[in-house]
Amino acid sequence: MIAINHTLISEDVFDKQFVCDLNACKGECCVSGDSGAPLDKKELKILDKVYPMVKPYMNEKGIAAVEKKGTYVLDDDGDYTTTLVSDGEECAFVFFDDKNIAKCAIEQAYLEGKIDPITIGWKKPISCHLYPIRIKEYKEYDAVNYHSWHICKPACECGQQLNVPVYKFLKEPLIRKYGDAWYEELDAVYQAYSSKKKK
Repeated sequence: MIAINHTLISEDVFDKQFVCDLNACKGECCVSGDSGAPLDKKELKILDKVYPMVKPYMNEKGIAAVEKKGTYVLDDDGDYTTTLVSDGEECAFVFFDDKNIAKCAIEQAYLEGKIDPITIGWKKPISCHLYPIRIKEYKEYDAVNYHSWHICKPACECGQQLNVPVYKFLKEPLIRKYGDAWYEELDAVYQAYSSKKKK
C-alpha cells in the first residue's frame, strides 16, 4: 500500500493497465450490476438539482423510473445509489447512442454545456468517473483500490496494448477527488516505484 496524506492506495493502480474501449464493451458498466452507481451524500442534492438539465438526454424508461422513485435510492446495503430503470436493468441516467453504446445522460448534459462547470462543476457521480478505482472512506483514511470486473476485460487489454496504468487513465477524476498536489505526489511515487521494479 502507498500512503499519501489521508489515503492508502493499492499498488494495483500502478500495476494494472486500463483504457476504456466502448466499442468493445458497449458501456456495460452502466447496465450491469445489482444496484446503481454509488453516491456520496453531498451528491444527492446535486443530482436533484441537475435532473431538469439532464432529463432531455434520458430515455423514456429512465425518466419514468426517476419520476416514480426519485433520482437516487437507498440500496439493500444502506448505501445511496442512482436509480435503476428496474431491478437488474440499466441506470436510469443511461441512454444508448446510434451504435447501441450505453452512455451517461449526466455527462452528456455536462459536455454540451447544460450543467455549468463553474457553478455546479459536476460531470457525473465521482464513483462513475473514478471506475475502475473504488474508494472506501474510513474515519482516519480513504482506501483507494482497483476493482476487477470481468466486463472490463477489453479495457484491460486496451490498457496493456497502450501501456497505460490505471492511475494515469484516471488522472482527471483523481485530481477532481483529491487535487493536483495529491496527484503530483502519486505520480512521483509511481516514477520511483517503476524505476525500482526495473532493477
